[in-house]
Amino acid sequence: MRLRKRHIAGIIPIAGREDKLDLPWPDCMLPIADNLVAIERAVLECAFAGCKTIWIVCNDDISPVVKSRVGEYVYDPVYHYRKDPFPSESRRVIPIFYVPIHPKDLNKRDCLSWSILYGSITAFKVGKTLSGWVAPHRYYVSFPYGIYEPSALRPLRDAIRKEEVTALSFAGQTAKDNCYLGFTFGKDEWTQMRRIIRSGTGAFTSNDMKDGIYPREKLPLEERYSARHFTLDKVLEPVKIDNIVEIESYHSIEDWDAYVEYMSSNKILKYRASYLTRGKKLSKMCIHSEEIHDTTKN
Repeated sequence: MRLRKRHIAGIIPIAGREDKLDLPWPDCMLPIADNLVAIERAVLECAFAGCKTIWIVCNDDISPVVKSRVGEYVYDPVYHYRKDPFPSESRRVIPIFYVPIHPKDLNKRDCLSWSILYGSITAFKVGKTLSGWVAPHRYYVSFPYGIYEPSALRPLRDAIRKEEVTALSFAGQTAKDNCYLGFTFGKDEWTQMRRIIRSGTGAFTSNDMKDGIYPREKLPLEERYSARHFTLDKVLEPVKIDNIVEIESYHSIEDWDAYVEYMSSNKILKYRASYLTRGKKLSKMCIHSEEIHDTTKN
């Protein structure tokens, strides 16, 4: 049980948010520093927070371009530059997984908050299938659309592991105020957020029920599946934050005006991204020797 409590899964939600910029690539691939894009900053934030796995929730239409840039793993920054005669042996690898939203949820409840819930339950189910010892115990959420120093999470690793909701804050605002700031949650908070999602409308109204059970009248198109329009502040409303950590600077890049404001500020990140692997893949397991030979030949 003690080892299980150390597994913090990082959740990076992308699916469920409509891109505001009309570009050939998704908004999460916007450059925010020299040789650094927004999604990579979110991955670094999860790595500094002490996450053992990172789950990027994005659909199949953009996952190839994201995966080609981010790759399948990142190094733990804490162990990356330790003085060691054999540094490659002391490095810790954090695997990155890509999770598409289930087709039954598309255009029904696939808001940004649902991406958080779906990514966390997928991480738990996959870990629980392997072993109860590797199932995540807590979750840390990082958004690509909020820009702040990812290394600020390094001193907070102990707080993130605790059975408390820890949230980053800037100018007194947190994710509960629709700011793209990181926060943690557990199974109790997951249940509270799911209850809000389920409170949304479906396709039918309950005004006209056949035999008191079966609905017969459909809602107008604009009123159907209201959960897909739920914002962060609505879904996080019942969540109680136990530990608020104020950060020094924060910029949003949710639209063009906010992006221009960040790029024209003096708070541009200056970061060594050597922890990132730039599209590298993990070695495959349980493959035939013929496949290994073909890969070597190519």
